[in-house]
Amino acid sequence: MKVRPAGDRALLLELADNAAAVRVAGRLRVERDDLVDVVPGHRTVLVTWEGARRPEGLEAAATAANGDHTDEPTPATVELTVTYDGRDLREVAELTGLSQEEVVERHRAATYTVGFVGFAPGFAYLLGLDERLIVPRRSEPRTRVPGGTVAIAGPYSGVYPRESPGGWRLLGRTDAVLFDAGREQPALLLAGDRVRFR
Repeated sequence: MKVRPAGDRALLLELADNAAAVRVAGRLRVERDDLVDVVPGHRTVLVTWEGARRPEGLEAAATAANGDHTDEPTPATVELTVTYDGRDLREVAELTGLSQEEVVERHRAATYTVGFVGFAPGFAYLLGLDERLIVPRRSEPRTRVPGGTVAIAGPYSGVYPRESPGGWRLLGRTDAVLFDAGREQPALLLAGDRVRFR
């Protein structure tokens, strides 16, 4: 684990992989009430605090969490029902050399892990995409992608939680509500969760 300063009230922890980032972030959230926020990324964790002094023992706690694989919670599994009628389905088939049916089947067959949440509230970056479906982002992003759109780009799959601009390739849509500020847990998907598309 590498530790880098991120301003005067934060550290960026660089870890070996996403599983380590999720593990360290989860443990720090539970064990450290002196932190303002703990934000996992693909292979990083950003920790912030109030005041000018770094919280005592923070690096030691992160190092311990990184090395401790015991008592890891069982991840939640969320199933999302998808209609595969996306505007880019044909293009993804052409880019990959697969039929549209094969694209859909490969996308549905995977079990995804939420690597991290970002870009927009509730937008989960899903790891586990079939390697044959790895395609680049669009060269020109769309100004409007409807909420609930299921998409892929690079090694990720994801669902746009609300209407927004976006450059990912659109495969389909779901009626699931990915973010609702009125819920006790506003984001449907959290880092470490498992996701299946049906």
